[in-house]
Amino acid sequence: MMASCSKETYYSVEIPKAENDAALEQTLLGIVNDHRTALGYTSLEYSTVAHEYANLHNDYMIAKGGISHDNFSARASNIASEVNAEFVAENVAKDYTSAAEAFQGWLQSSSHKKTMEGEFTHTAVSVKKDANGTFYYTQLFFR
Repeated sequence: MMASCSKETYYSVEIPKAENDAALEQTLLGIVNDHRTALGYTSLEYSTVAHEYANLHNDYMIAKGGISHDNFSARASNIASEVNAEFVAENVAKDYTSAAEAFQGWLQSSSHKKTMEGEFTHTAVSVKKDANGTFYYTQLFFR
């Protein structure tokens, strides 16, 4: 089972790799887990596999110049086959300059909030900046 909050489209694009902002990634993971535990949910375990696919998707969105859930089915399928996941979901965002802002943006959206509070066991978030200094966020979740 897979979930994203938009239709999927496939685009073939030459995708350069942007540098991760590891501090923002760690901060956002901490904020999401703090939120989950405050509500009585389990903390999510970090997944290197989810991080790999979140990075690839951020690079894709930067190359495209906008946020999307393009190719989510392929990402979810690859994650499921690599870690035997039964359900995969993702949140994406752009333009937030801090982890707290990105979290609040997701929290104010019912579909993104539902994903952050969902019955997942693992996660990873990628945060990258484009050449203009715009931040892109992809967080993948699975169980």
